[in-house]
Amino acid sequence: MLADALEHLVRGVVDNPDDVTVRDKQLRRGSVLEVRVHPDDLGKVIGRGGRTATAFRTVISALAGRGGARVDFVDVDRR
Repeated sequence: MLADALEHLVRGVVDNPDDVTVRDKQLRRGSVLEVRVHPDDLGKVIGRGGRTATAFRTVISALAGRGGARVDFVDVDRR
């Protein structure tokens, strides 16, 4: 559910929504949501001073509740 919500939010911000993928990794320390976007969209996802990325993390942590989830943004180089 968290991965779907995050993917929906990120797709609304980027220019290349087809290149957005969110993978939910379960690690010992908890859940990690890995967001992959087109290299041209990485700046939009991170935002000025990291504000957009912080907003995404805030929304996801509110949805996650006590368990929490970490969000990592990765660019996809398809060239």
